[in-house]
Amino acid sequence: MLVGIYAIVDPGLTERPLELLEALLAGGVRVVQYRAKAGVEREVVRAMHLRTRAQGAALIVNDDFEAALEADGWHAGQEDLVGRDVGELRRRLGGRLFGVSCGVAQEALVAAAFGADYVGTGPFAATTTKADAGPAIGAAGLRAVVAATRLPVVAIGGIDSANLDDVARSGARMAAVASAFARAADPQALAAELVMRWRAVAA
Repeated sequence: MLVGIYAIVDPGLTERPLELLEALLAGGVRVVQYRAKAGVEREVVRAMHLRTRAQGAALIVNDDFEAALEADGWHAGQEDLVGRDVGELRRRLGGRLFGVSCGVAQEALVAAAFGADYVGTGPFAATTTKADAGPAIGAAGLRAVVAATRLPVVAIGGIDSANLDDVARSGARMAAVASAFARAADPQALAAELVMRWRAVAA
């Protein structure tokens, strides 16, 4: 399942997150992260999970661990792990996916040691979606993380149709796309295009 396009649905980027989710699923996306920096709404998690489950897709919740227990996985930033018993968190997640944001190769090695299923790395390109994203690491930085870990790597940050091929050639297993979907006039068509292109280039 952890291959291809990893869509991020963020209410901060769209006023209709459920409609966007349905369009992305119809376009072939099978991994979706719900990211709500202003606060995760459990009702939205449940509504999203009904839709993803019906399509055989996975729903991952960003930051909010308890809400993630109502979905298929949790994605944590480095700050979300400080002072916490990561082993206990991994135990409570059970078979759910556990992803960790890693800016450098060493963080990816640590994530593997405490049981992460994948790592998110970036920003690949300049992005305004996340204020604290830091400078772009580009293809070279992404390849360095890919080479350092056995875990699937999800590239994130400023990824759209213009640079997707570069991400696919880097060795990353997935490409996370957020703002490009949110601002697309036809997100379903864009999702279908990106899913197809990833399969063609990364094969």
